[in-house]
Amino acid sequence: MKSLSRLLLRFLGVVVLGWAICVVGVILWGQREATHEADAIVVLGAAQYAGRPSPVLRSRLDHAYDLWKADMAPRLILTGGQGKGDTISEAEVGQRYLARQGVPTRVMMLETRGRSTEESLAAVAVLVKEAKLREVILVSDPFHMLRLQLLSWRLGVRAACSPTRTSPIADNPMETASHVLGESVKVPATLLLSAWRTIRS
Repeated sequence: MKSLSRLLLRFLGVVVLGWAICVVGVILWGQREATHEADAIVVLGAAQYAGRPSPVLRSRLDHAYDLWKADMAPRLILTGGQGKGDTISEAEVGQRYLARQGVPTRVMMLETRGRSTEESLAAVAVLVKEAKLREVILVSDPFHMLRLQLLSWRLGVRAACSPTRTSPIADNPMETASHVLGESVKVPATLLLSAWRTIRS
């Protein structure tokens, strides 16, 4: 009985240690800026309200626009499908917003069906392959970066991460902590799912 208790305590210790490492990884990866010239800038979707980007989505779009203006990539890939009750996708809202900033629609590609990060990146992987793009820059909030990097590796997409620094989430410590903790659970889940799919294939 004592040996079983010790084994259980060790297992719980390993789980807690692993989770703590994930928390630190999410925070540190969100502070990295690995931007360099690429073939396209991928903007991860966020909420939109009646055709207008939410403050979170707007901050991502503004950051992508700055990268595009700095000639970091000639194209933009906008992601995000329609939420329940919406009549337009997050990607289309992003396209309209950037077009008003002077970005030609011809340089924007849309992924309009993804309702999750994984769905959107899987669709982006297809677009990247079809357009024969070699590397992309991923734009989202800092807390999102580690999981995006892991998913891009799994999907065979060469990607650099460029987190936006102007998201309103960053101004709210409680909301930031909530997202970091959420990602600290999603990251190991992503790793386990990747390993499982590798074993099955």
